[in-house]
Amino acid sequence: MAKTIIISNRLPVKIQRDAKGNTISKPSEGGLATGLGSVYKKGNNVWVGWPALFPKDKQEEQEITASLKKGNMSPIYLTEEDIKGFYEGFSNETLWPTFHYFNQYAEYRRSLWESYQEVNAKFAEAVLELAEPEDTIWVHDYQMMLLPGMLRKKMSQASIGFFLHIPFPSYEVFRLLPWRRDLLEGVLGADLIGFHTYDDMRHFLSSVSRICYISNQQGQLFIDNRMVQVDSFPMGIDYEKYASAAAAPETIKREVKFRTSMGEEKLMLSIDRLDYSKGIPARLEIFDLFLRRFPEYRGKVSLLMIVVPSRDKVAKYKHLKEEVDLLVGRINGQYGSLNWTPIHYFYRSFPLEDLSAFYRMADVALVTPMRDGMNLVCKEFVASKLDKRGVLILSEMCGASKELSDAIIINPNDKTQVVEAIHSALNMPEEEQMRHLEIMQATIKRYNIHHWVELFFGRLDDVIAKQRAMGTHTMDSKLREAVARQYKKAKERLIFLDYDGTLVPFSGKPQDAKPDKELLDLLQRLTFDNKVVIISGRDRESLDQWVGNLPLDIIGEHGVWLKENNNGKWHTIDKLDNRWKKEIGPILETYVNKTPGSLVEQKDFSMVWHYRRVEPGLGELRAREIISHLKYLSTNMGLQVLEGDKVVEIKNLEVNKGRAAQRWLEQNPADFIMAIGDDWTDEDTFKAMPDDAITIKVGGDFSAAKYSVPSYKEVRDILKGLR
Repeated sequence: MAKTIIISNRLPVKIQRDAKGNTISKPSEGGLATGLGSVYKKGNNVWVGWPALFPKDKQEEQEITASLKKGNMSPIYLTEEDIKGFYEGFSNETLWPTFHYFNQYAEYRRSLWESYQEVNAKFAEAVLELAEPEDTIWVHDYQMMLLPGMLRKKMSQASIGFFLHIPFPSYEVFRLLPWRRDLLEGVLGADLIGFHTYDDMRHFLSSVSRICYISNQQGQLFIDNRMVQVDSFPMGIDYEKYASAAAAPETIKREVKFRTSMGEEKLMLSIDRLDYSKGIPARLEIFDLFLRRFPEYRGKVSLLMIVVPSRDKVAKYKHLKEEVDLLVGRINGQYGSLNWTPIHYFYRSFPLEDLSAFYRMADVALVTPMRDGMNLVCKEFVASKLDKRGVLILSEMCGASKELSDAIIINPNDKTQVVEAIHSALNMPEEEQMRHLEIMQATIKRYNIHHWVELFFGRLDDVIAKQRAMGTHTMDSKLREAVARQYKKAKERLIFLDYDGTLVPFSGKPQDAKPDKELLDLLQRLTFDNKVVIISGRDRESLDQWVGNLPLDIIGEHGVWLKENNNGKWHTIDKLDNRWKKEIGPILETYVNKTPGSLVEQKDFSMVWHYRRVEPGLGELRAREIISHLKYLSTNMGLQVLEGDKVVEIKNLEVNKGRAAQRWLEQNPADFIMAIGDDWTDEDTFKAMPDDAITIKVGGDFSAAKYSVPSYKEVRDILKGLR
């Protein structure tokens, strides 16, 4: 029976030792564990990850494994050396700072990279022992970026999803990583790749384009004849969990206790894990600036700051904590009095009941990270506001700002702006507070963690279904015989044939494109009692020279020029405008001038930039630049920019092979229709064909065509068999 395998660095529980040294299991408070709890606990589904403990011996390891197995979890045991190199090292000293735009903190040590590779390989081995071909695999986060690719190599037909829970940086930042291509190729092993925001998705696609030389159409990439979808899926919280916790009697009891202890002044709330990406020192400096600029609030407003310990033994984090401690001490010493503490500072974690009480008490929530993936604290605050009173100040640098636009959105680097936002928040009328909170609550209630899970799995199912629909069947001898029988029974036959790569080898050399005697004889015989249409991207002059003397029809330049055998004259399918070439031409020539070996081919209504003879790597890089350069211009000018085998072509938006083929289909009713082609331009032809047509893709098994063959040689064999 098919199952779902969830993979993350850690399991949804932590295995710890109690005071007597016995192992105990403690559930994770994370949103991911909550959201996926309904998934991994079902049937024979399983969650794979590290249990956060180093077993003291094999017996203890076996006991932990048996215990976790009952809860549908499969542990992977890592060594202290693994954790130091893979987790603390490469994951958090290389990827984390780079992805959060703190590349000045990043470590680029090969030993850490090797550890990262080794641990990802350990996870791959463990998953491969569990996985069956029909299973769905969902890989999570930056610690596992190589895993999808490793699994794909061993399970080519597997259904694999990947989700990144932290920001993906711009190309200019990501390119700093020495192992950038390896990481991208690892992630591209997935069928569906998810991010929190459209910006993260856009940055990823840009890096894939410029580093791996793979372009995309609406987030779809084609890799080794496999479609990969990239999309954004904003992660939510368990809304009912936090709303219920906020209404619980124990929470209200604790709120009364805390309020009695802190006094009646207004309260601003700040909750973060200790990390430089959270902007904690800057937030303290902003509070200091607020008290200086608005002295009337001294004694009337306090900041409740909770900092959850995180890696404080690492030098950077140790220094960060020392900086926070000093700032808190200085501000409290400068402004505090016997009956007022400006900052209530706690360096520890709190249970949900306490956090819910803090959320209820807070008049203002300060969520101002310098860079964050989603940030769920702001959503938890909104969900906990049952009385709909309170104001959220939210950094535009975190993913949640795209959903919670009714918060006061700020740039955390603009301290004056944040100070003014605090002043506005403290003076916001209750009616306005309620209006904004109602809108935000409706948003996060609808787009909760369960919606996020369902949306991702549903999208993954759609991608897999589309892949299967686009999959072709290899044209074996039995299928060829069946096609031949169907051909023989038919009275009216219509055959569409692409030229380069389909009837002749595609090498980019003109001498290879000329038809040999075998091909000319074959086409001559086919035209005897069939309507044959050559449908090519070649210019009309070349096509006329090579096959113009044969009694067949020709469609040239991907559908621009048409020539019907009955009149022998070339004409266009529509009145087309080529004045755009005056603007686009100089741009392409600029790229020729700086790319030795490239050239521009001028066609009547299209232009093609060729880079087959360009140094490997340079041509692909220039192609990415051209596509990026022309995308905006082409949209406004009614053009399309298409990428083929070592070419970039610009042509009128309304022109394609499918539209041209449709004309022949309408004018030539047939009971046997065949279309054969080899590249992306032929997909339009395949899509235009009726359901009962024989469609064949040359050199690939992922296409709108029904069947596939390896090369032009097999095409000729198939055509020879039509008697």
